Amino acid sequence: MSADGKIATADRRQTRLSGEADIARMHRLRASHDAVLVGIGTILADDPKLTVKWEVAGLPAGEQPLRVVLDSRGRTPDTAAVLAPLGRTLICTNEACVRAWKAAEVFRRGTDRVDVKGVLEDLSRRGVRSLLVEGGSEVIWSFLHGGFADELKVYVGSVVLGGAQAPTLAGGDGVRELEEAVKLRLEGVSTVDGGVLLEYRVVP
Repeated sequence: MSADGKIATADRRQTRLSGEADIARMHRLRASHDAVLVGIGTILADDPKLTVKWEVAGLPAGEQPLRVVLDSRGRTPDTAAVLAPLGRTLICTNEACVRAWKAAEVFRRGTDRVDVKGVLEDLSRRGVRSLLVEGGSEVIWSFLHGGFADELKVYVGSVVLGGAQAPTLAGGDGVRELEEAVKLRLEGVSTVDGGVLLEYRVVP
Protein backbone atom coordinates (compact mmCIF):
# COMPACT_ATOMS: atom_id res chain seq x y z
CA MET A 1 0.00 0.00 0.00
CA SER A 2 1.00 3.66 -0.25
CA ALA A 3 2.15 5.67 2.76
CA ASP A 4 -1.45 6.94 3.08
CA GLY A 5 -2.90 3.43 3.07
CA LYS A 6 -4.13 3.21 -0.53
CA ILE A 7 -3.84 0.03 -2.60
CA ALA A 8 -4.95 1.59 -5.90
CA THR A 9 -5.56 4.98 -7.48
CA ALA A 10 -8.80 6.94 -7.10
CA ASP A 11 -10.18 5.29 -10.27
CA ARG A 12 -9.29 1.89 -8.75
CA ARG A 13 -6.38 1.16 -11.08
CA GLN A 14 -3.64 -0.97 -9.60
CA THR A 15 -0.31 0.82 -9.43
CA ARG A 16 3.08 -0.67 -8.72
CA LEU A 17 4.32 0.56 -5.37
CA SER A 18 7.43 -1.59 -4.90
CA GLY A 19 10.48 -2.73 -6.83
CA GLU A 20 12.07 -5.97 -7.89
CA ALA A 21 13.07 -7.10 -4.39
CA ASP A 22 9.51 -6.88 -3.09
CA ILE A 23 8.09 -8.57 -6.20
CA ALA A 24 10.51 -11.45 -5.61
CA ARG A 25 9.41 -11.59 -1.96
CA MET A 26 5.78 -11.80 -3.08
CA HIS A 27 6.51 -14.72 -5.40
CA ARG A 28 8.42 -16.54 -2.63
CA LEU A 29 5.43 -15.94 -0.37
CA ARG A 30 3.08 -17.47 -2.95
CA ALA A 31 5.42 -20.43 -3.34
CA SER A 32 5.33 -21.10 0.41
CA HIS A 33 1.53 -21.52 0.50
CA ASP A 34 -0.81 -24.27 -0.66
CA ALA A 35 -3.33 -21.80 -2.09
CA VAL A 36 -3.65 -18.13 -3.08
CA LEU A 37 -6.99 -16.32 -2.78
CA VAL A 38 -8.42 -13.08 -4.19
CA GLY A 39 -11.88 -11.59 -4.66
CA ILE A 40 -13.70 -10.96 -7.92
CA GLY A 41 -12.86 -7.24 -7.73
CA THR A 42 -9.16 -8.06 -8.08
CA ILE A 43 -9.88 -10.38 -11.01
CA LEU A 44 -11.90 -7.75 -12.87
CA ALA A 45 -9.53 -4.87 -12.11
CA ASP A 46 -6.11 -6.51 -12.46
CA ASP A 47 -6.65 -9.88 -14.24
CA PRO A 48 -3.85 -11.62 -12.28
CA LYS A 49 -2.54 -15.11 -13.07
CA LEU A 50 -1.92 -15.77 -9.33
CA THR A 51 0.98 -18.04 -10.20
CA VAL A 52 4.53 -18.23 -8.90
CA LYS A 53 7.23 -16.99 -11.26
CA TRP A 54 9.94 -19.36 -10.09
CA GLU A 55 12.79 -17.48 -11.77
CA VAL A 56 11.69 -14.23 -10.10
CA ALA A 57 11.37 -15.98 -6.74
CA GLY A 58 14.84 -17.46 -7.17
CA LEU A 59 13.46 -20.95 -6.55
CA PRO A 60 13.48 -24.20 -8.52
CA ALA A 61 10.20 -24.82 -10.33
CA GLY A 62 7.60 -26.66 -8.30
CA GLU A 63 3.86 -27.19 -8.06
CA GLN A 64 1.76 -24.05 -8.41
CA PRO A 65 -0.51 -23.20 -5.46
CA LEU A 66 -4.25 -23.65 -5.91
CA ARG A 67 -5.81 -20.41 -7.20
CA VAL A 68 -9.01 -19.46 -5.36
CA VAL A 69 -11.48 -16.74 -6.38
CA LEU A 70 -14.35 -15.46 -4.21
CA ASP A 71 -17.04 -14.62 -6.78
CA SER A 72 -20.54 -14.49 -5.31
CA ARG A 73 -22.34 -13.67 -8.56
CA GLY A 74 -20.26 -15.68 -11.01
CA ARG A 75 -18.65 -12.76 -12.84
CA THR A 76 -15.24 -14.29 -13.56
CA PRO A 77 -14.75 -13.98 -17.35
CA ASP A 78 -13.99 -17.16 -19.30
CA THR A 79 -10.93 -15.32 -20.60
CA ALA A 80 -9.57 -14.44 -17.14
CA ALA A 81 -5.85 -15.10 -16.69
CA VAL A 82 -6.60 -17.01 -13.48
CA LEU A 83 -8.23 -19.69 -15.66
CA ALA A 84 -5.11 -20.20 -17.80
CA PRO A 85 -3.77 -23.79 -17.68
CA LEU A 86 -0.86 -22.89 -15.41
CA GLY A 87 -2.34 -24.48 -12.32
CA ARG A 88 -5.63 -25.49 -10.69
CA THR A 89 -8.38 -22.94 -10.07
CA LEU A 90 -11.33 -23.00 -7.66
CA ILE A 91 -14.13 -20.45 -8.03
CA CYS A 92 -16.23 -20.01 -4.89
CA THR A 93 -19.70 -18.61 -5.46
CA ASN A 94 -23.09 -18.62 -3.72
CA GLU A 95 -25.76 -21.30 -3.89
CA ALA A 96 -27.93 -19.27 -6.28
CA CYS A 97 -25.21 -19.02 -8.93
CA VAL A 98 -25.60 -21.78 -11.52
CA ARG A 99 -22.73 -20.78 -13.77
CA ALA A 100 -19.92 -23.22 -14.49
CA TRP A 101 -16.43 -22.74 -15.93
CA LYS A 102 -14.63 -25.29 -18.09
CA ALA A 103 -11.24 -24.40 -16.66
CA ALA A 104 -12.15 -24.30 -12.95
CA GLU A 105 -13.78 -26.27 -10.20
CA VAL A 106 -16.72 -24.58 -8.48
CA PHE A 107 -17.65 -24.48 -4.80
CA ARG A 108 -21.07 -23.06 -3.88
CA ARG A 109 -21.83 -21.90 -0.34
CA GLY A 110 -23.85 -18.99 1.03
CA THR A 111 -27.15 -17.37 0.11
CA ASP A 112 -25.73 -13.93 -0.80
CA ARG A 113 -22.02 -13.45 -0.26
CA VAL A 114 -19.79 -16.47 -0.33
CA ASP A 115 -19.55 -18.13 3.08
CA VAL A 116 -15.85 -17.65 3.93
CA LYS A 117 -15.92 -20.17 6.75
CA GLY A 118 -17.41 -22.73 4.36
CA VAL A 119 -14.67 -21.97 1.83
CA LEU A 120 -11.98 -22.55 4.45
CA GLU A 121 -13.59 -25.84 5.48
CA ASP A 122 -13.66 -26.96 1.84
CA LEU A 123 -10.03 -25.97 1.34
CA SER A 124 -9.08 -27.94 4.44
CA ARG A 125 -10.79 -31.01 2.99
CA ARG A 126 -8.72 -30.50 -0.16
CA GLY A 127 -5.53 -30.63 1.88
CA VAL A 128 -4.84 -26.89 1.96
CA ARG A 129 -2.99 -26.05 5.18
CA SER A 130 -1.72 -22.57 4.34
CA LEU A 131 -3.67 -19.88 2.47
CA LEU A 132 -2.32 -16.57 1.19
CA VAL A 133 -5.05 -13.92 0.89
CA GLU A 134 -3.86 -11.22 -1.50
CA GLY A 135 -6.91 -8.97 -1.77
CA GLY A 136 -8.77 -6.86 -2.49
CA SER A 137 -9.72 -4.64 0.39
CA GLU A 138 -13.19 -6.14 1.03
CA VAL A 139 -11.76 -9.66 1.10
CA ILE A 140 -8.93 -8.63 3.41
CA TRP A 141 -11.45 -7.05 5.78
CA SER A 142 -13.70 -10.13 5.75
CA PHE A 143 -10.79 -12.38 6.74
CA LEU A 144 -9.46 -10.02 9.42
CA HIS A 145 -12.84 -9.11 10.90
CA GLY A 146 -14.10 -12.68 10.71
CA GLY A 147 -11.14 -13.95 12.72
CA PHE A 148 -9.85 -16.08 9.84
CA ALA A 149 -6.37 -14.52 9.53
CA ASP A 150 -3.21 -15.37 11.46
CA GLU A 151 -0.80 -12.84 10.00
CA LEU A 152 -0.81 -9.56 8.11
CA LYS A 153 2.17 -8.58 5.99
CA VAL A 154 2.12 -5.08 4.50
CA TYR A 155 4.62 -3.44 2.20
CA VAL A 156 4.36 0.36 2.53
CA GLY A 157 5.74 2.24 -0.45
CA SER A 158 7.23 5.72 -0.12
CA VAL A 159 4.51 7.45 -2.11
CA VAL A 160 1.19 9.17 -1.36
CA LEU A 161 -1.73 8.44 -3.71
CA GLY A 162 -4.55 10.38 -2.05
CA GLY A 163 -8.15 10.20 -3.19
CA ALA A 164 -11.14 9.93 -0.85
CA GLN A 165 -12.56 7.09 -2.96
CA ALA A 166 -9.29 5.22 -3.50
CA PRO A 167 -9.45 1.73 -1.95
CA THR A 168 -7.51 1.18 1.25
CA LEU A 169 -5.86 -1.95 2.62
CA ALA A 170 -9.03 -3.05 4.43
CA GLY A 171 -12.46 -2.04 3.14
CA GLY A 172 -15.84 -3.43 4.12
CA ASP A 173 -18.05 -1.86 6.74
CA GLY A 174 -15.30 -1.21 9.27
CA VAL A 175 -15.95 -0.73 12.98
CA ARG A 176 -17.75 2.01 14.88
CA GLU A 177 -15.82 1.73 18.13
CA LEU A 178 -12.09 1.29 18.73
CA GLU A 179 -12.86 -1.64 21.02
CA GLU A 180 -14.19 -3.53 17.96
CA ALA A 181 -10.99 -3.06 15.96
CA VAL A 182 -8.91 -6.00 14.80
CA LYS A 183 -5.89 -6.12 17.10
CA LEU A 184 -2.39 -6.72 15.74
CA ARG A 185 1.02 -7.34 17.30
CA LEU A 186 3.99 -5.97 15.36
CA GLU A 187 6.60 -8.71 14.93
CA GLY A 188 8.91 -7.39 12.24
CA VAL A 189 10.00 -4.24 10.43
CA SER A 190 12.43 -4.17 7.51
CA THR A 191 13.29 -1.87 4.62
CA VAL A 192 12.69 -3.14 1.08
CA ASP A 193 12.96 -1.21 -2.20
CA GLY A 194 12.94 2.15 -0.43
CA GLY A 195 9.81 1.28 1.52
CA VAL A 196 8.97 -0.61 4.71
CA LEU A 197 7.73 -4.16 5.19
CA LEU A 198 5.55 -4.49 8.30
CA GLU A 199 4.85 -7.97 9.66
CA TYR A 200 2.03 -8.40 12.16
CA ARG A 201 0.51 -11.27 14.11
CA VAL A 202 -3.27 -11.04 14.43
CA VAL A 203 -4.20 -11.06 18.11
CA PRO A 204 -7.12 -13.48 18.77
